[in-house]
Amino acid sequence: MPGPNDPNNNNPNKNPWGNRGGGSGGGGPRNPWGGGQGGGSGRGPGGGMGGGEIPPDLEELLKKAQANLRQALPGGFGPTKFIVLGLLAGAALWLSSGFYYVTPGENAVITRFGAWNRTQTEPGLGYRLPYPVEESTVLNVTVDRRVQIGFVDAMGREGTGKRDIPEESLMLTADANIVDLDLVVLWNIENAENYLFKIKDPDATLKKVAESAMREVVGQTNLQPIITGNRNEVATRAQKIMQDTLNAYESGISIKQVVIQEATVHPDVLDAFEDVVAAIQDAERFQNEANIYRNDIIPKARGEAQRMLQEAEGYRQSTIARAEGDAERFNSVYRAYLEGKDVTRERMYIEAMESVLKNAQKIIMDKDGSDGVVPYLPLNRIAPAAGNATPDAAPAKTTVTP
Repeated sequence: MPGPNDPNNNNPNKNPWGNRGGGSGGGGPRNPWGGGQGGGSGRGPGGGMGGGEIPPDLEELLKKAQANLRQALPGGFGPTKFIVLGLLAGAALWLSSGFYYVTPGENAVITRFGAWNRTQTEPGLGYRLPYPVEESTVLNVTVDRRVQIGFVDAMGREGTGKRDIPEESLMLTADANIVDLDLVVLWNIENAENYLFKIKDPDATLKKVAESAMREVVGQTNLQPIITGNRNEVATRAQKIMQDTLNAYESGISIKQVVIQEATVHPDVLDAFEDVVAAIQDAERFQNEANIYRNDIIPKARGEAQRMLQEAEGYRQSTIARAEGDAERFNSVYRAYLEGKDVTRERMYIEAMESVLKNAQKIIMDKDGSDGVVPYLPLNRIAPAAGNATPDAAPAKTTVTP
């Protein structure tokens, strides 16, 4: 058996620490803890003297492990085997990266080389081919998302607030006024495939569509209903326009609600708006006063009209009765005239003279006793009376000679 100085160094019992103790214990195997000198009595790790049980050699343990590995890999355990094991481990990790999980309320969109392949809507564990062959995008399709128009949330010293964005909030109304409008749009994903692939930037597109729809509705509405009227009607009209536009884009977005949080008059038109409000209040006041006057005057007018109708009816009946009486009187006179023409003619003459001379100043002269008498006429009393006589009055002086 070669000695410790064997140039080929083929001593199978040589320990890995190269211990060459020179004890006289003969050619027994040396332990790795370095045997004592002389007498062949080496000291083990337990401090026991030679002659007891010797622990197994570490070199032998390594050899046994190599033998077991050679049995598992008959071709030997060289650098090639390490590469193969590394590739197998990497392939296993790569394949395991294709697993994904879908919770309730989520959809998983699977793309193959960037193009849509399928959509998983059922919750649970799913598998796709690893990247870069296939990719998965999991979207929550039940949660309500929100878009703010006209403002953004901001943090300040006093806590959470908002910062106004005039470029979005200022809108022109139908009556040429400016309103400062802040609104919130609540929405969710209705179709995950369309949401990801039909439009480039769904969130930005939704915001532009919402702003455009609200401007359209505000431009068709006067300022007063937006400020003090029913805002829900304005929001509902805008929501319908938004949804119709998004459906035309096949965006996969569903509008749940549009809320107008604040609507105020812009300071530049505040004075004019106050004038309009005052004019509206005056118009309402005038209308109320007019209604009160109408409610008062209409019954009076109806009563007056009824009274006039009754008076007219009475006048009609009296006129008819008087005309009938006159006609009957004329007929009776005519009948009397036919019976005695001279008497009737004389009576009619007397009645006519009575009617003519009734209001006139008269001087009666006896024809038989007037001879030799100078008539005396009181002209100074007759003239004023004649001047004050009415056109319908009889002549101021009438001379009757019987």
